[in-house]
Amino acid sequence: MSRIRILPDALASQVAAGEVVERPAAVVRELVDNSIDAGATHVEVHVQRGGSSLIRVVDNGHGMGREDALLCLERHATSKIHTKEDLASIRTLGFRGEAMPSVASVSRFRLATREPDALAGTEVEVHGGKMHAVRDYGGAPGTVVEARSLFYNIPARRKFLRSEATEYAHVEQQFRVHAVANPRIAFTLVRDGEVLFHLPATDSLLARIEGLCGADMARRLYEVEPFTLQGVTVQGYIAGPGVSRANRQMQFTFLNKRSVDSPTLAYGLREAYHTALMKGQHPITFLYLEMEPDTFDINVHPAKKEVRFHNGFGVREAVVQAVRRTLEAATRLSTGHMPMPQARSSAPQIPAAEEVQTDLAIPEREKFELRKDWSAMPRQTAGAAATPFAAPLAKQELTRPPVSPAHEEDEVDAVVTARSSTPFPSPVPALVPAPELEATSDLPVSPSPSPSLPASDSPRLPVSPSPTLPSSSSTPSPGSFRILGVLHKLYVLMENAEGLVLMDQHAAHERVLFEQMRRAMETEGVPSQRLLIPLTMQTTPRDFDILSRNLPVLHKLGIEAEPFGTNAFKLDALPAFVKTDDPLGLLRDVLDELAGAGSKTSALRLGEDMIATTVCRHAVKANDNLRDPELKKLLEDLLACEMPYCCPHGRPTLIQISLPELERKFGRRAP
Repeated sequence: MSRIRILPDALASQVAAGEVVERPAAVVRELVDNSIDAGATHVEVHVQRGGSSLIRVVDNGHGMGREDALLCLERHATSKIHTKEDLASIRTLGFRGEAMPSVASVSRFRLATREPDALAGTEVEVHGGKMHAVRDYGGAPGTVVEARSLFYNIPARRKFLRSEATEYAHVEQQFRVHAVANPRIAFTLVRDGEVLFHLPATDSLLARIEGLCGADMARRLYEVEPFTLQGVTVQGYIAGPGVSRANRQMQFTFLNKRSVDSPTLAYGLREAYHTALMKGQHPITFLYLEMEPDTFDINVHPAKKEVRFHNGFGVREAVVQAVRRTLEAATRLSTGHMPMPQARSSAPQIPAAEEVQTDLAIPEREKFELRKDWSAMPRQTAGAAATPFAAPLAKQELTRPPVSPAHEEDEVDAVVTARSSTPFPSPVPALVPAPELEATSDLPVSPSPSPSLPASDSPRLPVSPSPTLPSSSSTPSPGSFRILGVLHKLYVLMENAEGLVLMDQHAAHERVLFEQMRRAMETEGVPSQRLLIPLTMQTTPRDFDILSRNLPVLHKLGIEAEPFGTNAFKLDALPAFVKTDDPLGLLRDVLDELAGAGSKTSALRLGEDMIATTVCRHAVKANDNLRDPELKKLLEDLLACEMPYCCPHGRPTLIQISLPELERKFGRRAP
């Protein structure tokens, strides 16, 4: 007797439902997808007990006739594709014809629909996959779909549902995804009879984001203007440095208005933000990608969450460039207004002075080794001395005669000019004791009006006014600040037209040195230091291929390696600024990163990571006494950076405390 049997239709439907209906949020996703495809302009979502008791989706779309209402409950019945060629140009959200029969097989299901010009509609009831009733329906044009008692006929699956609060949280997140992707459609969410969201249709994407996430969040976003690269158009809104989350719930990425989860997009955001966020934090993004349907495949996951790109590197590069250009432009507001983290925001906290000093202390022996390594590096040509990324004053290690206050600033400027001709900064040892800083500086205060909010006209995506992002040629003027003093020999207190500004001198110097070294890496490459004895490393054929393809970029990073027999590499040199007792371990770490990303951009990002670690040792430390001219020079060089408002590790360099906030603290203004 044969051991293989064909499953009954009811059981086969329940198995298929397991791929589509994971939890109540999956039902909401599928039903709202159908409503959007039906041309609805208003969608209502009602849930009870987290969706396990009731899910009702009401829309005003074009509805269905009786024949279509009965056919849509059959497996693989759809009006959206007809031939295999249609799979290469999918432009709808739902196309497989599995959602309705899958939901009907695991719930007490009701479908009521009417076409706009029909006298009567159709109402169908299905319980556990079995037809229960078919009758006329006299409701409004559109479609109403109800799924009650989800998984009532599959107790084994029902017991794996989480608490009502958890299931509702997933439903609300799915609702947000649909609402953000379709601002021109009105959405309403009702939980246990209470209206939680009522979002009217709008042509402004920023207004929709404000309705979902609040006005405070909307004010912190910057518009990603439409940017096209290799057939991929990227636009939307992103949060600047200092505004992040510990999870990815506020990271929205859409492809042709479909929410997708793709490693390609995740790598792109990681590369674009990797020196603007602290480790473990995730950016807040509302990114929209537009591509031709034949350049990607959405038919690789039952829930249509994942996507495969024919040119994954091109997609990632488009995301990287679009986001990075916006982040760099966001830090250069021509009006002088500073988009820096606010003191009361969710920006990462600056560590205490004792913490920084302990973490960044350099033993005397390591100072000597650093001086020896850096002094061997090549000098820039005279023409390259005009770079705006000159490091702040690097103090001399040797004892020098005292300088009179009258000539002190002239000597500082002379030293800064001499040091700016080197592509890589020298180590910064402990400072020579300096006189106490005066309470005020002679820097004038200039008014800094708020940024203008011009309207944005996007050809594909509805947007609304957002903070202006001028060209990178305009920078805030150091003259907009007046230095007041230094707190705990770490935090520089300054005044501007907006209120009080605090600058972390260590983080600020890190950013200046980082950008100076990165520019040198991108132009002439990183100097290498040869190993005393070359080392060999055996690899797998796959790893051998990855390293072989990235050898030119690794050489530019200062890692000199070459093939040495079958599936083996010989390591000859490492970057001069890298200190490690395990050179092969470093090469393996680089290989692991390349295996996960596999591109030139990722290899350069590895170089930036190594630089970020290095400048932490070289930057000015807590308890280093900086004189007034040095503070001015540090501020000037910081504001000349491409991204001055965070250090390479994502910590803020500048924090603004506004005058209204100070007035509230002192009771001069109502909270």
